[in-house]
Amino acid sequence: MSDVRMKEFMERIERGQKIEATDWMPDEYRLLLLRLIHMHGVSEIMGAYPEKEWVPKAPTLRRKLSLLAKVQDEMGHGQLLLRVAEDLAAPLGKVRDDLITDIFTGKIKFHNVFHMEAPTWADAGIIGWLVDGAAIITQTALLDCSYGPYARVLKRICAEESFHMHHGESIILSLAEGTEAQRQMLQEALNRWWNSLMFFFGPTEVSDAASRMIYYRIRFKSNEALRQKFLSRYVPRIRTIGLTVPDANLYYDEAEQKWHYTEPDWEYFSNIVRKNQGPKSQERVQLRREAHEGNRWVRDALLHSQEKAVI
Repeated sequence: MSDVRMKEFMERIERGQKIEATDWMPDEYRLLLLRLIHMHGVSEIMGAYPEKEWVPKAPTLRRKLSLLAKVQDEMGHGQLLLRVAEDLAAPLGKVRDDLITDIFTGKIKFHNVFHMEAPTWADAGIIGWLVDGAAIITQTALLDCSYGPYARVLKRICAEESFHMHHGESIILSLAEGTEAQRQMLQEALNRWWNSLMFFFGPTEVSDAASRMIYYRIRFKSNEALRQKFLSRYVPRIRTIGLTVPDANLYYDEAEQKWHYTEPDWEYFSNIVRKNQGPKSQERVQLRREAHEGNRWVRDALLHSQEKAVI
């Protein structure tokens, strides 16, 4: 019976049909999706912290309001994604509160870029322009995901991320057209973030998990294909505004139709993600813990009111 179900399941995927939360799915498919969407949701929430630091320090009221709206969007994305993940986790006995507390216990990872420092206003611009730009490339490649709830929520997230990218680009262009000190600040921010951006897409080698996600049509492109797309889109733009890409080995090979670049320190960045050993990892995890525990009374009050309504 399970073999028949599996055959029918794969035939649906091969026909391009979407799998829904209430449909039968193999355990492997469920776990691969849950791991991907859980990490994505947590990364959206943790991604608010580097820019949140700049909300009170933004140079103008307009910038402050724009950045505040962006932070609000990121938190909203996280909640939307955790709702999708919660449906997948429910048969495993997990609820949304568990998905959040997994951050504190180290059971879930979040993207390396959100472990890093953002010491200047230029860093806020780089995050919006290049980090969100990298996220758009990754997320638009998932829009045809075989799991319907994830594919649908990604449409909204990608649309809003495009606004975030343009917001970052606006900051970058203002600084690039500014004083020599501002241009130097911008170059230093790019230097700080470049290796993190190269690591963002993951190792070049296709892992077993990535192969299985391609098999199930959860994703369609390899890490390296996404990184190549990022380089093709953004390296010319970076150079156009007078910045120098901080990689002496970076060049485009016309014969091979691909970019060559210096490999990031995979062990260093893997430790940041797996062990929370980044410059701001522990501080941001602690902030998330304090926010979660500090607002527990609100969740308890809502649950209590729902229980009374049922009674």
